[in-house]
Amino acid sequence: MRNGMKLLLSVTVLLSFTTTRTGAVEDHDIPRELMQGREKRQLSEQTLMVTTIMQSPFIMAKPTGGLEGFCIDLLQLFAERFKFHYEIKLVKDGFYGRKLENGKWTGMLGELMSEEADVAIAPLTITREREKAFSFTRPFMSVGISILMRKDSNSQGANLFHFLSPFSVETWLGLFIAYVLTCFCLFLAARLSPNEWSEPEVENSRFSLLDSFWFGAGALTLQGVGPHPRALSTRVIGTIWWLFIIVFLVAYITYFAASLSSEPQRPLIKSFDDLAKQSEIEYGTVYGGSTFAFFQHSKIPAYAKIYETMSSRSDSVLVHTMAEGVQRVLGSNYALIGESSTIDLAVAEHCNLMRVSDFAAVRGYGIATRLGDPLRDNLTLGIMELEESGSLEQLRAKWWKSSCSDENSAEWSPLKLNQIGGTFLFLAIGLSLGLIIACIELAIKSRKKADQDKSCCNIFTEELNLRFKARSEANKKTKA
Repeated sequence: MRNGMKLLLSVTVLLSFTTTRTGAVEDHDIPRELMQGREKRQLSEQTLMVTTIMQSPFIMAKPTGGLEGFCIDLLQLFAERFKFHYEIKLVKDGFYGRKLENGKWTGMLGELMSEEADVAIAPLTITREREKAFSFTRPFMSVGISILMRKDSNSQGANLFHFLSPFSVETWLGLFIAYVLTCFCLFLAARLSPNEWSEPEVENSRFSLLDSFWFGAGALTLQGVGPHPRALSTRVIGTIWWLFIIVFLVAYITYFAASLSSEPQRPLIKSFDDLAKQSEIEYGTVYGGSTFAFFQHSKIPAYAKIYETMSSRSDSVLVHTMAEGVQRVLGSNYALIGESSTIDLAVAEHCNLMRVSDFAAVRGYGIATRLGDPLRDNLTLGIMELEESGSLEQLRAKWWKSSCSDENSAEWSPLKLNQIGGTFLFLAIGLSLGLIIACIELAIKSRKKADQDKSCCNIFTEELNLRFKARSEANKKTKA
């Protein structure tokens, strides 16, 4: 009897353990897609309360009533994707949300905490402190801190050697080498051609090396300086050189005019280091904002110096809103530090403004929900799908569309050697042709002087020696 009771008790315990274990396995083996499906079905049956804040171009008031903007379009895409309804309301106190000393939160995050809203959608920066108390989606936009300036106040003065800017260094070097080679070939042709130097025994050459360089320099300024070439070979070289120079002068004038019009694109301030080192341009940011707090707590020397300068002149350089800061940039010699999304919007609306390329504190904007709310996973999944399909980029292009003309938007660059390489080939062919013609002219003269005692080749060799190697001896004979 006792053994029977023990057996019954053992079976009961075993069945209980097996049932518990099986239930656990079944609970954990539910497919993730099914879990997400349950959440989606729950989401599709809800009407979400959405809190937001006015911030152009994320949330703006329509002239005809209602709201529009980047975040409104984004919310509508989510609603179509997950089949839910929503009601939007502006945050009561007008703040994004920060933690008070008593542990409570203000702004949109405070309304989430008090369950007055289910979702906060706005340009809400994801920070460590906010992540501890709320669930944020994957960032739908990455932004950084940058500098807004007026183009004319951020352009360098003309460089002393700006006249050299139309051509690259390689192009100038190629032009110099072409000049030297052309003048030297002209000198050789003048020595070889009997039409330029008919009697080397009794007269000096019309074209010395110095005369050749002077003739080439005169062509650079479109001036016909003497002595002028008379032989066919030297005229071919001179003509080819003139045509080569005309092409270069036209290119120089064209690119020099383009470089003058594009000069404001050369910024004086390219980074926060440049901003901190100078004192001519005042700079500031929105007082009490996240940008001001970043510089306040930064340990980087340049950022710390910027904070010291702004705090020491807080009454004159800090502004209350970004809109106020933009107007100050437009009207004075002032630089505004702020988030790149707002700065890009100002640049798109005002064609005389520019954003410095340097960034600081790159961070992301996310959608906030209550901590542990499954809405966060659904919305993150939606953001990833919009990124992969390119819809997020389309929204950004829609709301940050520039009203400025693109006529002068192309970046100017100096003329490179490969862009005008054909003219160098044309010059090389012309120089080679001129030297060949000079040799032919000398060969014709040698053929005419040939007799029974000396062949044409011997006379040609003597002429070459006389015109190049035996110049000193020829001078002695002339003096004698």
